[in-house]
Amino acid sequence: MTDTTLEHAHSDSSEHSHHGYITDKDKYLNRLKRIEGQARGIHKMVEDEKYCIDILTQISALTSALEAVAVGLLDDHLRHCVVDAARLGGAEADAKITEATQAIARLVR
Repeated sequence: MTDTTLEHAHSDSSEHSHHGYITDKDKYLNRLKRIEGQARGIHKMVEDEKYCIDILTQISALTSALEAVAVGLLDDHLRHCVVDAARLGGAEADAKITEATQAIARLVR
């Protein structure tokens, strides 16, 4: 086992390197900046008392944008972190699969 493989297998949310999304980090950050702008725009629409349906339309667009980021991150997680853990097998693989399953469950609620 290499150190990198071990890092993948033992990664947690506080670790900042070797995650699957790292190659697309700039893409994710740019998407998140646009999402922040959308949220600020919705805030201003409410502040300015814009038409309810227009606000709901923007909320729907914001929700879709967040879901797209979530699905992309989940895909990266499955292709990197889970695959790496599966190669190791055992408890690490089971833990990563359980973790991914729980993340999917949270997304579909």
